[in-house]
Amino acid sequence: MSAQWQFQIRIDLDDKFSDLVRLDPDNAAIKPLREILSRHQATMTCQLDAFTAYVAETETKGDKDDPLYRWTKATIEDPAKIEKYRKSFTLYIDGDAVYPKEKADALETDLQPLVSGGLVTRMSKHDTNPANNPHPPARYHR
Repeated sequence: MSAQWQFQIRIDLDDKFSDLVRLDPDNAAIKPLREILSRHQATMTCQLDAFTAYVAETETKGDKDDPLYRWTKATIEDPAKIEKYRKSFTLYIDGDAVYPKEKADALETDLQPLVSGGLVTRMSKHDTNPANNPHPPARYHR
């Protein structure tokens, strides 16, 4: 059954590296990460930046009644969550946010040495099975 699901790799970076990735992506200190991503035709996006862009886009469209919007807006206004998500990055392969398990597994394997090396503090793999993904809490539904 899992063959129907797509996957996504997310990483958390050490504080000193998360700002480098966002502000100076060519910095030599993050070269090992850039090289691995390049081998997999992968890029990364800071989750805080993605949340902020989503909120801005939704506000432009005027769809502020959407529970996901309200939940995401609350997230980017919470200092503790800002701190958490500024270090968290979603990895894209060939521009896709989700990809086949084989691609996710290969990327995960190549990134593993960076987890033990201190650049990456946490790595996780997520699937597209709706049962495994969070939904906006009831307080954000009207």
